[in-house]
Amino acid sequence: MTDNSEKKSNLKLEGEGSREGSRRFQDAQHKFAETADVEAKAKEAARALEGDEATELEKARKASASGKGAD
Repeated sequence: MTDNSEKKSNLKLEGEGSREGSRRFQDAQHKFAETADVEAKAKEAARALEGDEATELEKARKASASGKGAD
């Protein structure tokens, strides 16, 4: 097993809006949608919205909607 701190990135610094980072994110999202049990994840999310996490999740949703980071 390798230590992640020793990994070297081959990504060049692109600043905000990295095309390579965006491509990798989109690829990962597509792979998740194609291979994961999306139905189970949706049910898990619904339970979280109805459970003990509801208040914290709503706070994070509102912060995200207003463009603020979570505090």
